Amino acid sequence: MPANEQVEAAFALIKQDPSNILGLKVGKHNITEPGQYVPRADAKEAPEITYPAASPSKSYTVICLDLDPPSRSFSFLGPALHWIQPGLRVGSSSAEPLASSEPFIANYLPPGPPPGVAPHRYVFYLYEEPEGSALDGGKFAPKDGKPMGIMSRVRTSLDDWVVKMGLGPLVAANYFNSN
Repeated sequence: MPANEQVEAAFALIKQDPSNILGLKVGKHNITEPGQYVPRADAKEAPEITYPAASPSKSYTVICLDLDPPSRSFSFLGPALHWIQPGLRVGSSSAEPLASSEPFIANYLPPGPPPGVAPHRYVFYLYEEPEGSALDGGKFAPKDGKPMGIMSRVRTSLDDWVVKMGLGPLVAANYFNSN
C-alpha cells in the first residue's frame, strides 16, 4: 500500500473535533455521521459538499478515495482514487454546497465494489488551496477533459497528490460505506 499518512490524519481530524466533519449529501442521503451506509444505486452522482467554516476568500480541493478495493480484507489495489475536484468555493451562504467552475482532475466514479464483498469506505478529504495563486488543475488532469483511466486510480498515494498539487492543510473529512 502506498504511503498515506493523510488517510489516517482524516480519521483523527474528525474524531478529535466534530466541527471538522465535511458535509456530504449523497443522492437523498445527508451524511451527518461518518460511516453511514449509502446503497451504491444512490451514489451515482458526485455528492454535494458543504463546509460551514469555509472562507469566501479561499478555495478548496476535494479528493475522494475508496480505501478497500477489491475488498476490505484484501485491499491490495487500494486506495483507489474516485474524485479530485479543485476550485471549490462557498456560495452566498456557508450552508450552500461548495461549487467549482474549474474542470475536474479526476472525474467522479461512483461506488463499485465487487458483488458479495463487505461495504467499502469512501472517504472525502477537503484541503485548502494555496493562497494567492490559482491551482492549475489542468496540468494534473487527463488531456481534453477525458475521464481518468482505471489503472491511474489504483494504489493511489494521497500524500503524493497533496504534495504534487501544493495543497494546504486538510480542513475537513467525512466518509460513507457502500456496496
